[in-house]
Parts: sequence; structure tokens; C-alpha cells
Amino acid sequence: MWKTTSVIIGIVLLLITLGIVMLASTSGIQGQNQFGNPNYFIHRQLLWLSIAAIGALITARIDYHVWRTMAVPLVVVSAVLLVMTLLPHIGQTVKGSSRWLRFGPVTFQPSELAKFTSIVMLSWWMARVQRRAEEFRRGLVIPLGCLGVILLLIFVEPDFGTTMLIAVVGFSLMFAGGSRFSYLLISALLGLLFFTLAIMQDAERTRRIVAFLNPEKYAQDEAFQLLNAIYAFVIGGGMGTGLGQGLQKKFYLPEAHTDFIFAILGEELGLPASMFVVLLFVAFLICGTRISVRAPDKFGRLLAFGITLMIALQGLINIAVVTGCMPTKGLPLPFISFGGSSLLVSLSMVGVLINVARQSGGDLEASGHYIKDSAHQL
Repeated sequence: MWKTTSVIIGIVLLLITLGIVMLASTSGIQGQNQFGNPNYFIHRQLLWLSIAAIGALITARIDYHVWRTMAVPLVVVSAVLLVMTLLPHIGQTVKGSSRWLRFGPVTFQPSELAKFTSIVMLSWWMARVQRRAEEFRRGLVIPLGCLGVILLLIFVEPDFGTTMLIAVVGFSLMFAGGSRFSYLLISALLGLLFFTLAIMQDAERTRRIVAFLNPEKYAQDEAFQLLNAIYAFVIGGGMGTGLGQGLQKKFYLPEAHTDFIFAILGEELGLPASMFVVLLFVAFLICGTRISVRAPDKFGRLLAFGITLMIALQGLINIAVVTGCMPTKGLPLPFISFGGSSLLVSLSMVGVLINVARQSGGDLEASGHYIKDSAHQL
């Protein structure tokens, strides 16, 4: 198992290194204009990286079973923090979304913490109910009710991208934990209907969907970022323009150092680097799944599975958005995009994943139990 752990650590270190390099390339102009310091964003990211590394070292040493006893308090804390983001004069509103809390000079995004707490809560509950997960109340109503509170609070910020990400991971955990597929399917369809109706009531979100379907018509507004991201890949071509030589980051791509940093990576480093990043996230998914199926108990299996899926899926969704395969979601690229909250929570979750791996015996019996639990209701 130590080999899988080493690969996970290597993948994360490579992604972080790429992130620092690309942040240094993309953020200079914006840092100079906003703060009079071209190195402002890189310095902030390095500071957050130091804190996140400490967080990862701590969570890697904490017995993952401890999180089982903290599931309920963590969910309560997350819910309180999410409510605080919606309160006037407390939550920080940026571009129409109230997603941040400010503590002195530090801003924090509670929805990032909610990604982890939702995984812990569902893993704890599904492991607790065991085979009773087939029951309607224990296997659907209670876990979905708790998850629904978190999703609703994030949805009204509004943050549709994070809402959908947590929902997909949450439903996957419930299925892996033994909930009936038929219950989950009906619930997912009802949730999708609600989500669709909510988007139809939001003119801005509706325009984003329409712009995604017909970007050329909305090239100067809703589709501006998407088209410029695609242009970045076209300009980069096979081998890229060279590190630091990209043009799109010069105000053509407003989120060049955050959600759309992958586009600048493709422009400056070319197709091989872009494919390398995709393969890193796929490798993370494979290694994390291997850790999950070898975990010594159901809670560990679900916890590792949820963490792996959350990080890998977010990375692949971000790449899909930037390459024009999905509508804009507002999700950062894990370990690469600028953002302290995302980096802190993601690295801390990797620490938990490593702890699960260290306690795994790697026996085939554990793997077999997990596969049976996941497929039982099919």
C-alpha cells in the first residue's frame, strides 16, 4: 500500500508545482494593477500552501476513525458558517455571490469545508446503518435530509457548481453505502427538476446556458471567458507559446489565475502539458479508489471513496468547463488554481486519504466487501 500512497503524494506535489509555476506566470499583471505588487498572488498562495501543508501533515497523522465521532459537530459548524455567509455585513459578496467570510485579513469559503464535512457525515451514517441502508428512512430520508440542508445553503449563495459537485459525490456515497438505486434515482430526478426550475428563474444562469449552446452569439458577454479560453488552446497549439509568453492572460481572460488557469497552461505549455494534467487527475482517481477498496472497514472505504471522487471529479469538471465541454461552473482546479480555502481543504483531505491508506491491510476480503456493498442493490 505504501506504493499507492507514494503515487498519491507524487501526483499532488506535481499538481501543486504546476500550480505555483502557472500562478507566477498568470497573476503578475492583475497583482500589479490591483495591489501594486506583481507577486501579490504568488505570495498569498505560498502562504496558504504552508498552512495547507501543515493541515495535511496533521490529518495524515490523525486516526481517520476520529472523524466518525466528529461527523455531527462538523456538519453543524459547516451549516452555521454557510448561514453566516448569507447574513448582511457578515458574508462577503463578490460578483453577486455571498460565498466568503472575512476573519481579519483572511477570507474563507465555507462551501469548501462543506465538501469534506458532507463526505464525513455520509460515510459515518452509511457505515453506521450497515445493511439497514436499504430501508427508505435510514438509507435515504435521513442522509439526504442532512445533505439537503448543506446543498440548499450553498445553492442560495448562489454557488451552483459546488452544489452539483457535492450532490453527485453525496449520491455516489449513498449508493456505495447500500442505499437502494431506485430511491436514489427518483430523488436525483426530482433534484434535477428543482435545479432546472431554479435556473429558469435566474436570468443570468439561463443566459449562461444559452451562451454555452451558442457562444458566438454571446461572444462579448456571457461567452467571453469560454471563447477566450478556447482561443488560448488554439494559440498554444501542440507545443505552446512558452512559459510566460501567453497573450490571453493580459485581460482577455479575466479568471486567468483562478478558474481558467488551465487555459493559460494549455496556451503556454501546449497540448502535452494539458494532457499530463488530465492524466494526473485520472491517476489520482485510480489510486484513491485502490485505497478505498483496501480500507479495513466500511467507514474508511466510504471516506476514501468520497475524498477521491470529490477531488478528481472537481478537477475533471474544471477541465471540461475550460475546454467548452460543460457550462461555466465556477469551480477551481484543485491544487493549481489560486485560492487558499480550496488548497487548505483539498490538501487536508489528501492527508485523511493517506491515513486511511496507512491503516489498510490491502486484503482482498476488504475489497470484496466493498464491491458487494456498492453493487448490492443493482
